[in-house]
Amino acid sequence: MSSITAALYGALIVYLGGWFLGYWTGNFALLLMLLTVITLAYWLAERLRFRPAREAAAAELERQDAERRAGLAKMGIDKVDGNVQEAKSRLLMQPWWLDWTAGLFPVILIVFLLRSFLFEPFKIPSGSMIPTLLVGDLILVNKFHYGVRLPVINKKIIANHDPQRGDVMVFRYPVDPRQDYIKRVVGIPGDEVTYANQTLTINGQKVVTVPKGEFYDEDSLRYSPQFSEKLGAVEHNILVDPRRQAYYGPDPKSFPMHENCRYSAEGVTCKVPPGHYFMMGDNRDNSQDSRFWGFVPDENIVGRAFFVWMNFGNLGRIGSFH
Repeated sequence: MSSITAALYGALIVYLGGWFLGYWTGNFALLLMLLTVITLAYWLAERLRFRPAREAAAAELERQDAERRAGLAKMGIDKVDGNVQEAKSRLLMQPWWLDWTAGLFPVILIVFLLRSFLFEPFKIPSGSMIPTLLVGDLILVNKFHYGVRLPVINKKIIANHDPQRGDVMVFRYPVDPRQDYIKRVVGIPGDEVTYANQTLTINGQKVVTVPKGEFYDEDSLRYSPQFSEKLGAVEHNILVDPRRQAYYGPDPKSFPMHENCRYSAEGVTCKVPPGHYFMMGDNRDNSQDSRFWGFVPDENIVGRAFFVWMNFGNLGRIGSFH
């Protein structure tokens, strides 16, 4: 078993190393589920086979020692060399391959359940959600707000809230579901969303924006015009630079139900199909979102982002956000 365990750990190191170096895209949910299943198998084997065998061997050692001492006592020998307790402790000790598998099962199981059904941490890798979320923010995502889903296959088994306009949502990138994206929900099923000349219109109603001064981006070292915007019940800030006009290209990318969208030199108008959502970044001129790659299906939803739990460069970022 020690050689099998060593081989499993070797495969894990190779997988994580290749993931870290960019040779392949990892699937942490699948990895965590496999680790849970494997450590469960070791944990059950320890409880049902290995530990009873060690305890039986320790009991047999004590029995033999007691017989030996009784025999020597009959011969008038009271003092007997040897410490059976030390040998017994060695027999009961878990070997390394059980300590690093069965011993880790409770911890891995708790992490798996918390991450799969309650909360999952994410790191913001890009500036598409500035000024709401900054590069380097470590956020928490509520996994049950939009319903309980089975891990790995992401199938909803218990419904909860539907996504609402203004929600900050993490989802699997429709173009490559192995990647997680974070954007704001702008259009829900049935909405007609227009973003033209840097103005957002939903179902024929222009979304009013109010100037909020300039925002200084410490990463790009420049100021950008900042506005307040209200989507549904959520009021939040966005960045819109009148000097930068969005470019969609003469032929937008083909994506599922792209016929629901009409593109022009001014922008795009899309009718959100049932079971799908139209997503946009708060940094409107620096966000690859539904304007470019289409709608997010319900089955791609991961959860609702709601809290910055750490930013090592700015502890003042810790707290909830809209």
